[in-house]
Amino acid sequence: MSDFERKTRHERKFHDTESSLPNIRADPASDKRPTLTNDLLSHLGEWNPFPQEITANDTVWLLDNTAYRSPKTNAWQAEFVAAVFDQDSGVEISTVVADVAAKLGIGKGDAAEATIQERLMPFVQSILPGRVVNAEFAQKETLRLGPGGRNAISSDIKSIPGFDSGSVVSTVARVPQGANGILEGKTFFAEPEGWGLISDIDDTIKITQTSDPIGILRSTFVSEATPIQGMPELYTYIQSLISKTSPFFYLSASPYNLYSFLSQFRQKFYPQGTMILRDASWMNLSGLLSNLTLGTQEYKVDRMVKINSWVPRRKMICIGDSTQSDPEAYGEIFRKFPGWVHLILIRKVTDIAAIGIEEKNEPKRFEKAFDGVPNSVWHVFESPEECYQILSDVTGSKS
Repeated sequence: MSDFERKTRHERKFHDTESSLPNIRADPASDKRPTLTNDLLSHLGEWNPFPQEITANDTVWLLDNTAYRSPKTNAWQAEFVAAVFDQDSGVEISTVVADVAAKLGIGKGDAAEATIQERLMPFVQSILPGRVVNAEFAQKETLRLGPGGRNAISSDIKSIPGFDSGSVVSTVARVPQGANGILEGKTFFAEPEGWGLISDIDDTIKITQTSDPIGILRSTFVSEATPIQGMPELYTYIQSLISKTSPFFYLSASPYNLYSFLSQFRQKFYPQGTMILRDASWMNLSGLLSNLTLGTQEYKVDRMVKINSWVPRRKMICIGDSTQSDPEAYGEIFRKFPGWVHLILIRKVTDIAAIGIEEKNEPKRFEKAFDGVPNSVWHVFESPEECYQILSDVTGSKS
């Protein structure tokens, strides 16, 4: 835990809110599958000798991804991520809804309760480890994904047929009638060279109030997902500068439970891209708050190392904000892979009441985070309008 994380959690009383959230304990899966055996076998991950197929009672999510050239063979490949859980939560959802609503000052019977229930469901559904998802890529290639590990998430590197750079190609899960979820994932094809963008989500492109526990709960479960003013236009401009064949990666410390919610938000306001979230919060409502406020630098650096392994020759633009550890994470990745990151833009969040710790916006914080990074590479901004000329100069494009 960094000093900023420790101070923010203490001053904003995160622990008090986390400890008061309902303890979600689901019953066994609704079709009485042998959960103990599955649980033990799930420790084996992809080596599980007895994986189970998807049933009509399951919810399946296929996540969007980015295809890249294999550094060994130059053939196209991509990491396919799938998650599987039970449609029936095994939890008295109305009780959880009432608890969250009360913390947000929402009275019983308020229309907002329906929104809370819809967004809570991925937090209370039982995860189903050891499942295999059969899918069809581009209507021509059959993929077998999984089995999922302890967290019911599978991650498979698959070789796939090639398409032109910038193409977006669908993968569709083949599931029994009755199964639901995000049954179509989209793959963006990115050739090895050119530009690319890594962007934080919370308080960089979306209002989340990541330094306030009640603010997080309200923006996650009640409020309409709202973009930071001017950022959708800025990202459209960036895409026009670096071309629509450039990959976008949305890297957030939010848990995977919010993938559907955040994906819909991204589709509405921002360019197509791969969303990378944390997987540590299934069946754990308080994990939403800890994910966003603990170990974010280490997590983001780890995921950016993976992105670098996919597109090491791309020239990357990194965009984040001052509420979390984006400056430290981007500074670290710049030093780790010299020549990979060409521009870092940090949004200075000026609503100190939402931040909690004033030092986060102090110049000395940024200078320390970007030690060894040339001044021409990193910039702190308050309004997106400040970024247009910087981006134009760095990319060598005309404004």
